[in-house]
Amino acid sequence: MSKFFKLLGVLMLFIVGACTHQTEKAAVHRYAEPRFNNQKPIELLVNKVDIVSDFTPSFTKPNVEHLFPVSIERAARVWATDSLQASDYSRNRTAEFIIKDASVVENEVKAADLFHKDSLKYRATLSTTLKIVDANGSVARTSLDAWRELSIPIDTQIDEKEKYWHEMVENLISDFNVKMRQNIEEHLNMYVKDNSLVLQY
Repeated sequence: MSKFFKLLGVLMLFIVGACTHQTEKAAVHRYAEPRFNNQKPIELLVNKVDIVSDFTPSFTKPNVEHLFPVSIERAARVWATDSLQASDYSRNRTAEFIIKDASVVENEVKAADLFHKDSLKYRATLSTTLKIVDANGSVARTSLDAWRELSIPIDTQIDEKEKYWHEMVENLISDFNVKMRQNIEEHLNMYVKDNSLVLQY
């Protein structure tokens, strides 16, 4: 009988341990990165696409981008991976997607009267440049600055904040996707495979 209870105790410990592991694993992956692999990639007439970040988080307020469950910088990298594709390996030409700014600034805003709560205002910024560099050194480029703002009550709990932050990043990168694709079509059309739009310069 004592062996049975010992075995039961070990089994219960194993089950509890497994549940704890699954809970921790779920918490880590609670927020997914925005993906764009369901859209047709932009096929660039280059032999490779490099993704470069010139942005370094300060980890100091008012900057709070490091607190976001999915950072704007990471979302921009995923966008470039999903959306930009090298399609001409015979050319000595490269594309470089550069992340210049992927910051979020938090500011406390005092309420106008006693009947309203103070709030936290966030401004998220994503600035990027896409460069096409030929072997002869000539460069074509297009840049885009995108931003979003968000205000929430100052006493919002951290789990609710993360929901708002994640939605903010999703909306920002979604807007960026539309506008950057338009920019590429308008300004770098001669470097896009099978592009029907050919501008005269």
